Amino acid sequence: MFGFGPDMIYAIPGLLIALTVHEYAHAKVADNLGDFTPRMNGRLTLNPVAHIDPIGLIMLFFAQIGWAKPVPINLNNFDDWRKGEMQVSLAGPLANLITAFVASIFFALCFKYSFAPHWLVMVLQLIIIYNVNFAIFNLVPIPPLDGSKILSSLLPGRLAYKYQSSVINRYSFFILIALVFTGILGFIIHPISNFIISILNLIISIII
Repeated sequence: MFGFGPDMIYAIPGLLIALTVHEYAHAKVADNLGDFTPRMNGRLTLNPVAHIDPIGLIMLFFAQIGWAKPVPINLNNFDDWRKGEMQVSLAGPLANLITAFVASIFFALCFKYSFAPHWLVMVLQLIIIYNVNFAIFNLVPIPPLDGSKILSSLLPGRLAYKYQSSVINRYSFFILIALVFTGILGFIIHPISNFIISILNLIISIII
């Protein structure tokens, strides 16, 4: 899903962009909603260094599953913590999809104006793929992914508590590892990713 091969050099920009815009979006929305915790922790920036977790990045290279530094937020700073948590959680995947859309526009313009060197085509393709995959992956409802926080904020209090204290929560890391290495996660994500990219291509073909 996030593996590297001979074209690894082309994948690095896409990876860094996907990680950075995702975490920055979390920080920006939290800040807009009145929680300045991300700002005070230096996360309200598009500098990739502020968001990279060294161990998570190494894991991404060698295990094809990794993570960035989670953006710290304080739910008590939101007027409505459920609504605030949902908006912050949705911001990351949405930012990735917007980034993929913008990259798709540049990709189409390269061919329209006959400026499509191999390196640029590869970089733009991987920016699109990484951002779409990153959005879908983070919407999986397994902690600590955004999907789990969205689900938790939607559930009534009692059910939310049960979900947060469930086996899925306690063993989430091992569950994610198992889903990746068995190919189950890729089996789920790839068709959705291909569908989203095809929709992006359709929209781009209409407007360009």
